[in-house]
Amino acid sequence: MTGADRGSTGTESDVIYRALDGLADAMVVLRRDIHAHPELAWHEVRTSALVADELARAGLAPSLLPVGTGLMCDVVGVPDGPMVVLRADLDALPIDDEKDVPYRSATPGVAHACGHDVHTAVVLGAGLGLARLAAANQLPGRVRLVFQPAEEVLPGGALVAMEAGALEGVERVFALHCDPRVDAGSVAVRTGAITGATDSVTVRLSGPGGHTARPQLTVDLVSALADVLARTPALLSRRVDPRAGLSLVWGRVAAGSATNIIPEHGEASGSVRMLDPAAWDSAADLIPDLIREIAAPYRAGVEIDYVRGVPPAMNDAESTRVFRSAAAAVLGPAAVQEAPQSMGAEDFAWFLDRVPGVLARLGVRRPGTLEAPDLHRGDFDVDETAIDCGIRVLLAAAMSALRDPALSGRGRGS
Repeated sequence: MTGADRGSTGTESDVIYRALDGLADAMVVLRRDIHAHPELAWHEVRTSALVADELARAGLAPSLLPVGTGLMCDVVGVPDGPMVVLRADLDALPIDDEKDVPYRSATPGVAHACGHDVHTAVVLGAGLGLARLAAANQLPGRVRLVFQPAEEVLPGGALVAMEAGALEGVERVFALHCDPRVDAGSVAVRTGAITGATDSVTVRLSGPGGHTARPQLTVDLVSALADVLARTPALLSRRVDPRAGLSLVWGRVAAGSATNIIPEHGEASGSVRMLDPAAWDSAADLIPDLIREIAAPYRAGVEIDYVRGVPPAMNDAESTRVFRSAAAAVLGPAAVQEAPQSMGAEDFAWFLDRVPGVLARLGVRRPGTLEAPDLHRGDFDVDETAIDCGIRVLLAAAMSALRDPALSGRGRGS
């Protein structure tokens, strides 16, 4: 393959390709192994061991996180040089694998329907390539590989990794997430919010109950609950700047057991999403206050559980510039797209809240395919050429960040 075919003729690109020789095929095999043996959040024992073995065989020294799943591993070129993080997530989803492929999940009710197997293979492949560069004295700093558990549960395993020191001394952080709306061979990125904050809220109303023929003698609990469900999202749109993208969507409602009985209890749960960090900071007080205001005229008892999840994932402008340039160098400028915002959550946002960096979209749709199964579906799969693409992009981003004169070497994550 010529430099022109690869999207760059530069020396840096040639160095990267030599470092990655043969790794993409090996990582496809590893990805299929992980896909066939998925593990849920906090139970990623086999996956962690598999990754650790690969790193150890490359002469590296991975260490498990204190919770027993997930791991970190430093690749050291210049010992006192700047440090960046490449992050992957390990956990699968509680969903049946509906695909008819040789690497179909062997665990009923569990599947990699969000691409975390791909993320793991990509970061591992990039890490092995970086280890080769370090051995050849071509790594101008340090790269920490973080394979975190439990991305799929709130508030996310990123916090456990951070508590274990994942960001100590780190200047920039990078991660990719599979996107079935983008063709394999391409990546997508944007400055600012790329994913939304996600919280959850549960409201419980109570009253004495009674006969539907005499609602004036009791608390009309179903009407109260219906008012809360309808008016809370509507009022939010008048209490918060529309540019914050704040939304409340109810997903579960339960009340009553018969048509002629006003129940004593009613309950509803929903998800709260937004793109603005300031709105996220205020939502935990604002939404419960609105619910109480709406329920007050009904004289219902009100209990509210508001659980903060993860903040918006905010891509730093300078890091985005570095990432775009690096991706364009190894893929070609046409392969680097502008990513749309998503209201889905990603706990890599905790990393970005502490250290400047980038969460980017890795295209996994087979080129020429008009539609592809979305994330969190049992038939979700990827065009595995995306693995080679992701490895090259992350390795290039790490190298570019380490050479960026904006890095101080002091480590903002410490």
